[in-house]
Amino acid sequence: MSPRVYLSLGSNLGDRAGNLRRAIAALPGKGIAVKRASSFYETEPVDYLEQPWFINAVLEAGTALEPREVLGVLRGIEAEMGSRKEFPGGPRVVDLDLLLYGREVVETPEVRVPHPRMHLRRFVLEPLAEIAPGARHPVLGRTAAELLARVADHSVVRKFISASEGSRRGAP
Repeated sequence: MSPRVYLSLGSNLGDRAGNLRRAIAALPGKGIAVKRASSFYETEPVDYLEQPWFINAVLEAGTALEPREVLGVLRGIEAEMGSRKEFPGGPRVVDLDLLLYGREVVETPEVRVPHPRMHLRRFVLEPLAEIAPGARHPVLGRTAAELLARVADHSVVRKFISASEGSRRGAP
């Protein structure tokens, strides 16, 4: 049985929602089966503030790929879509991250799972708690809902396209 994998998606350049839809559509052909998608959320930038607002979402997926391979798929999709990270936290066409890979903890130079900052970011926790409030952080031992209730990040995160509205419109 494949582990439950949670992925975060973000975009703040071009057709932000369209960029997320394109990234989601690319996953199944690369060995990652999307099970559930959160609503799309419009979020203010964190860290580097002088840039456009983001659209963010979280996916629950299944895969037979190892964490390193999942990360390789995500980086490949980013490259295919023309995303370049000029500097950390800067603007991008699409940013894809591996948040959780079942209950596994992986610490290598290339891969860190769970994502090392997921518990600090409202723009990740809000959509994660929407689709998987009971998803447990394997290091902190808290659920997504518990992490969201305690997060110190008070940046603006507002629903942009609800999951039910999106499914009627072909997104998320």
